Amino acid sequence: MSARATEGEARFIVGIDLGTTNSVLAYSDTAGPGDTVEVQLLDVPQLTSPGTVEARSQLPSFLLIPREEEMPAKAIRLPWGAPENGHIVGALAAKRAAETPDRVVSSAKSWLCNARVDRTQAILPWVGEGAADAKAERISPLDASAAYLAHLRGAWDAGIGHAEKAPLAEQDVYLTVPASFDAAARELTVQAAAHAGLERVHLLEEPQAAVYAWLDQAGESWRDEVSLGDVLLVCDVGGGTTDLSLVLVGEEDGALSLTRVAVGNHILLGGDNMDLALAFSVRGALAKDGKKLDAWQLRGLVQSCREAKEGLLSSDGPAAVPISVLGRGKTLIGGTLRTELTRDQVSDLLLDGFFPNVEVDARVARDDGAGLSEIGLPFASDPGITRHLADFLGAHQGAVEAAQAKDAAPLPTALLFNGGVMAAEAIRERVEGVLGGWARSAKAPAPRVLPGADLAHAVARGAACYGRARRGTGVRIRGGTARSYYVGVASAMPAVPGHPTPVKGLCVVPFGIEEGNEIDVPGSEFGLLVGEKAEFRFFASTTRNEDTPGQVLDEFDSEELEELEPLHVELAGESGDRVPVRLTAHVTEIGTLELFFVGRSDGQRWRLEFTVRDSGGRG
Repeated sequence: MSARATEGEARFIVGIDLGTTNSVLAYSDTAGPGDTVEVQLLDVPQLTSPGTVEARSQLPSFLLIPREEEMPAKAIRLPWGAPENGHIVGALAAKRAAETPDRVVSSAKSWLCNARVDRTQAILPWVGEGAADAKAERISPLDASAAYLAHLRGAWDAGIGHAEKAPLAEQDVYLTVPASFDAAARELTVQAAAHAGLERVHLLEEPQAAVYAWLDQAGESWRDEVSLGDVLLVCDVGGGTTDLSLVLVGEEDGALSLTRVAVGNHILLGGDNMDLALAFSVRGALAKDGKKLDAWQLRGLVQSCREAKEGLLSSDGPAAVPISVLGRGKTLIGGTLRTELTRDQVSDLLLDGFFPNVEVDARVARDDGAGLSEIGLPFASDPGITRHLADFLGAHQGAVEAAQAKDAAPLPTALLFNGGVMAAEAIRERVEGVLGGWARSAKAPAPRVLPGADLAHAVARGAACYGRARRGTGVRIRGGTARSYYVGVASAMPAVPGHPTPVKGLCVVPFGIEEGNEIDVPGSEFGLLVGEKAEFRFFASTTRNEDTPGQVLDEFDSEELEELEPLHVELAGESGDRVPVRLTAHVTEIGTLELFFVGRSDGQRWRLEFTVRDSGGRG
């Protein structure tokens, strides 16, 4: 492979939306004619049935692990050759999810940020009670994510890359992640890209990508759609997460500018939860007729409900969709079970269950023991997305008030939708109605809804636009780190029986630090033993946006600071020596976080690594 050009020298700017349900690749050819580089979509070849390859603009984020006898090598060949390990990615895998749920990986992105499991171990498809083949082959969330990216790379290299002598590994690639992804999840995403042969990628928050897509669609007229002091709420509800961000319209050198001023906590709540809710509803209806489903059948039913939901919520969708469940066991007479989901059922269950009409002072129910958790993911305990929205705005009220006039209500003034769930008109109307009600109560105008781009492709398109902005073409959204980060330091106090030693939080990275900056954390001198592994507790906050490096929080609670995967470091040398070190933090150009201990005497650096193994139920 030839040497990769530095950023800004590659011919193509590529944006990749590595989605929970679908993945998309968009690109700009900088060698194209004219001053404006048009963003285009890559049609991705993929198997739609054994032996049949079709090119589609979306690659379903599903991976099938077929049995050797059911898929001969010639039936699964792609234009660039046979898939690695015989694993099938895309449309055919999604189709088989309802038939063989124990051999199809889905929601790998949600698993990639699940701190309750080791994301590098082969745990998918997740095996629960009733699995048909508990000893079947499995892969890790990291490798599943890498497989989707490798498929996109193969599609690019076999098409544009071959024709233009421009392999994807040598282009400027911008890969999107939820704004709520913590440092470890971002690092794992970069590792997945490296496993796919993409050694250098840059990360971009998905809500920001949606704003870049809107800017590209609006062109120069975007400044006519917003005003100085506007606060734009990006409401991004996708397959796996609800991602909320606030973007301030400010002024710089006499022109309007955009700055991301707040992001929400990581909320594992989206289309997957809705599919589960529909599946539980169907299962309940079947149970009333004496037809009991086991866990294996439930996983297949979830996929059937996902497909039905997408059809029923579309503007031109049918009034009802048939649902079938493969029969198993002696108790199920007649083999396959059949029922249906109606548009009214889906609308009532999803709107009232996930988007209830609530007041602006509503808050999320805190109950770690609740939630839909049968499939093994730590879903949000409160399914009310509008309550999460009210909670988010309440937590970041200060950021909104600081941006607006003193007599203005602390509410967003503009609204941009993103994510596959928000493609449903009924859901968008419900969110608009809830926000409009809050505005009326505050005697303020309802937020203006900005015309979004095609929601299925907006994030990938926006990522490519971001790449152009980094080259100086177009508006750049300022933002930096989406969280403040802290290392836990044990208090120097006597032990008290029955009470654990209090832990203080040392701020090592403040909110909003731009990529490429390195921070020497003042007052952070430690004495580390050589030859022994040291582990440190690690925390983050999306609400403490004013803390500074070196600031120590004597007291905090779990709502202020979320505990993340611990950090560990081991200093080589003879055991027993203690080395004085200080902390430095580096926000890399690609959007990841690095923490180092630096020796006081010789300046030697030791990197702190994220502990991404099973963290014992935290997260």
